[in-house]
Amino acid sequence: MAVETVIRTGRPEFDGLFPLVRGFLEQSALDLAIDGARVRGYRTPDARSVWIRDHSDMMRAFRHFEPDLTSAVQHFADTQAANGRVFDYVTTFPEKPPCERENWTKYVRVPVEADVEYRFVKAAYLAWQASGDDAWMAALLPSLERALRYIMTHPWYWDPGRGLVKRAYTIDTWDFAYTAGRHEWLQFQITDDTYWGYMHGDLSGYYEAFVLMAALHGRFGDERIARYWEQRAAGLRAAMNDACWNGRFYTHFVKLTPVTIEGVDEDAQLSLSNPMAINRGAADHGQAVSIIREYQRRGAEGRAFAEWYSIDPPFPDGIFGDKRLVGGAYVNGGIMPLVGGELARAAFGHGFEAYGAGILAQYHALIAQKGEAYLWYFPDGRPSSVDTSTSPEAQPTDGWGSSAMAWALIEGLAGVVDRGRTLDAIRLSPRWEAAGVLDAEVSVGYAASGASVRYRYGRDGNRLSLDVNAAGANIEWHVLLPAGHRAAQARCDGREVAVHTVHVESSPYADGACQVQGQAQIEIDIAAA
Repeated sequence: MAVETVIRTGRPEFDGLFPLVRGFLEQSALDLAIDGARVRGYRTPDARSVWIRDHSDMMRAFRHFEPDLTSAVQHFADTQAANGRVFDYVTTFPEKPPCERENWTKYVRVPVEADVEYRFVKAAYLAWQASGDDAWMAALLPSLERALRYIMTHPWYWDPGRGLVKRAYTIDTWDFAYTAGRHEWLQFQITDDTYWGYMHGDLSGYYEAFVLMAALHGRFGDERIARYWEQRAAGLRAAMNDACWNGRFYTHFVKLTPVTIEGVDEDAQLSLSNPMAINRGAADHGQAVSIIREYQRRGAEGRAFAEWYSIDPPFPDGIFGDKRLVGGAYVNGGIMPLVGGELARAAFGHGFEAYGAGILAQYHALIAQKGEAYLWYFPDGRPSSVDTSTSPEAQPTDGWGSSAMAWALIEGLAGVVDRGRTLDAIRLSPRWEAAGVLDAEVSVGYAASGASVRYRYGRDGNRLSLDVNAAGANIEWHVLLPAGHRAAQARCDGREVAVHTVHVESSPYADGACQVQGQAQIEIDIAAA
């Protein structure tokens, strides 16, 4: 089958979204020549460098068309410290001209960040999943183990008493810390004056990393180590929810070092890693619903053109060391499509499908008119600029937030989720009913392996049909039904198969399964509930 990722519905907000995002990502590709080899990664607009955090998130979209998914991950593994520490980023380009002009190879690790190692694990997993390179992953597993051991043993990042990852007091997952005025600019270092605490985004990220490690070891046949990581994941999730869940959402920063920041209600701060906790599986369904409703409530207040806040309410202007970090700018309350994409993906999975489709349509309208995408916007809709950022995110080719939107489109609305490797096990959850789409053609593929799946969806009266084409896959289908309906019966290639109606909140779904070798036609008869 041809390797392509295409959506055709006749609706430009859905059909045109992935091509726009692909264009931004293609402008974000960066080739570095290091030690006589090419390292290919993806950058954000603010620097010609490959950061593992940006790269790993953007991979959720560029893995569909990029054939080289392993060189960047391998390079971070090859340059890993003996103790397991992973670098934040690498570059061969001058970063701060004109004062810096050297084209040396430069590596950086920002000490206040605790999220690097889980992002390394996630990038490796996504690269393996799309490439299907088992030998590469088997050789890489010791590096992933060392990375997680580093976090779970280093006194800067691990609290053995509660079994939780800790960090300096930063704005969510970002890389500069609060100093109460003790440092003249942005503080990236750990010092004797560091304010410590738990940031829930680290915890949900390591929870997912532990789950992925269990899956990898299970796939490669070591059930003992797989069970170990399953147990560590369960323990971390329980401790995270005990420490950070406030009844409505995850508290931004749970302090270990007492400190009060005047001028902000810290208990009310909703930060960007909340929807990520849903998508990483750390939040259960009830918590997911609560978080999504909190975003909807804040959106209804009308204080911003979209409720995709980096943090809300923001901190007082400039208290993190840069006068440009005012309320409503960048990670201090700016509106981030990265958050919107994560929120849409979460909404599709937890019974808020129309809300998720609306976010995608809103984002398409934001970027389609001028063909421009920005990492963040002011609440009134103005895009970021060099003058308003701590780094120049003014280039209109943001791949970080746009890739999150594309991910929500492919996995959420189109509903193609790879639950194995190279699409050999698929959760197929078309949710076109929520967008008023009666006919859709979807193709999702990986350029690195040539694996792909195609389906045609249609609803004609009381019958839903899915014509699926896959080289060989176990398909679990979870098809959104019209409101007030149930699945009466289902057939796969004319043979009756078991089907069950389940509800996610008030949304009815038809659930079933079949093996597809080549082509299969799934038909679902529906009736009023």
